[in-house]
Amino acid sequence: MSVRATARLRAEPDGRGSTALPLLESAGPLALRRTRSPLPEHARVTVVGAMSAPLNGDRLAIEAEAADGARLTVDAAAATVALPGPSMDTGSSTYAIHLNVGEGATLRWLPEQLVSAHGSDLHQTTRVELAPTARLLLREEQILGRHGEPTGALTTRLTVRRAGRPLLDQQLAYGPGAPGGWDGPAVLGGHRAVGQLFLADPSFEDAPLPARLLGPTAALTPLAGPAVLVTAVAADARLLREILDGALHELLDGLKADTGNS
Repeated sequence: MSVRATARLRAEPDGRGSTALPLLESAGPLALRRTRSPLPEHARVTVVGAMSAPLNGDRLAIEAEAADGARLTVDAAAATVALPGPSMDTGSSTYAIHLNVGEGATLRWLPEQLVSAHGSDLHQTTRVELAPTARLLLREEQILGRHGEPTGALTTRLTVRRAGRPLLDQQLAYGPGAPGGWDGPAVLGGHRAVGQLFLADPSFEDAPLPARLLGPTAALTPLAGPAVLVTAVAADARLLREILDGALHELLDGLKADTGNS
């Protein structure tokens, strides 16, 4: 039987210099747990998989809001593995993520990798609404197939709007049914891991970053707004994480220097 579940969380300032979580609602395989945050003023929520999901036919969603002035980090305890399920006639699965970041709020959305297992068919969408002074750090990583197996069918779409206006709308498709050339030299070039790192910060309005390569398999692209997108491919999950972590440290160090923070 297919699963339909929506988990919800909301973070808001508690009036004492920290961030509270007045809403933390788990559902189905999506268990939300408050965990200790290493960042001052940040609330931290870790998504724990309560069962194998998504299977073909499942409909999963997470809705997260960082209210005005809140500081929120969301991560995961383990990778998400898209699986084919017990039968062949259940259709594709969906995983919808809705994020809302208010004025002066910060959201760090840092899930673990999404693994597309052979035989799975997943459509993942991430929709983000940013207030003009919001800050967002978002990481997405897709691993195409478990070790030694072909990838499943995977379509992902990342849409970000700032102050109600489009900032980024990107769709990627891999595996059976994807447009031809998805695994060719112009796209993956034989790599099996692909990732994106999105960083929006109002300080980019005064000091936009130039487009540049970040090594042989990664690139930084400034967007038409106070944000940048890093895109990378790699042979496996470990190498992909190393590339994105390196890019993240470089970006955050640059922001600290520009704002005069230590």
